[in-house]
Amino acid sequence: MKDFAGKTAVVTGAASGIGFALAERFAAARMQVVLADIEEDALSRAVKQLEERQAEVVGVPVNTMVRESVFDLAERAIDAFGKVHVLCNNAGVASTTAGGAGIWELPNSEWDWVLGVNFHGVLYGLQAFVPHMLEHGESGYIVNTASLAALMPSGGTYGVSKHGVLVLTETLHNDLKARGAAIGTSVLCPGFVNTRIYDAERNRPSELRRDAQESPSEAMAAGRAMLEQGKAPAEIAEAVAQSIEEDRLYILPHPAWDDFLRSRLEHILARRGPAAMDLPAMLARRAQGEEF
Repeated sequence: MKDFAGKTAVVTGAASGIGFALAERFAAARMQVVLADIEEDALSRAVKQLEERQAEVVGVPVNTMVRESVFDLAERAIDAFGKVHVLCNNAGVASTTAGGAGIWELPNSEWDWVLGVNFHGVLYGLQAFVPHMLEHGESGYIVNTASLAALMPSGGTYGVSKHGVLVLTETLHNDLKARGAAIGTSVLCPGFVNTRIYDAERNRPSELRRDAQESPSEAMAAGRAMLEQGKAPAEIAEAVAQSIEEDRLYILPHPAWDDFLRSRLEHILARRGPAAMDLPAMLARRAQGEEF
């Protein structure tokens, strides 16, 4: 997809972080942009900020955990601008459940929340928008936000959800190609980016909240510190725009991690598996000043 001007983009998780940077980038390319987010106050501020730059934008509150809410987003986007050409399923959360629990010990509320937003939110986006994009037949593009966690061992509920997004996007890519659709696909797999994803607890549904006495794990506290050293969201948005133009399936904007990813695949092919890799030690080395 080469031409952005005059077309419409929908971005979830658009009130802050990578989502807002994507909305900014699309608006700068003279696209019409639908910003969607669960935080209505932050969404209003984001929309106002872009309107002040003369961008043609609308904001739609959405809870990506709820299928009906995502379908309502699609209806409102189509009502506002007619045809949707670019869809960025970007909304995501990271759990701050206290560390030390085995994967089998995590409460269902953790799985329901993280998978609900990170995986089902993407799935619902595809179910709501792909039929419309196929029907109007114009060139389009879908970007699903995963993470480097989708290509790494471990990661808890977050890693599981992002592995799911990766495979979902690869399957989407193959299905669209098989139908000869004029819709490109990318899966965005960034490393550390300076966002507030580790503060996502503010948006956790009340019925899925954990015990108030629990405290965030040390690993999550370290993660917050690493995020502050991460890339700016605008850098990620620029990589996404370039990848859309070049029709790249995989967007890996943190090349400093390439050797680790290559090593992981070598371990798998050697039948040693990812358990032989010391991920915590590698992260500690990164924290000493290496690029994130």
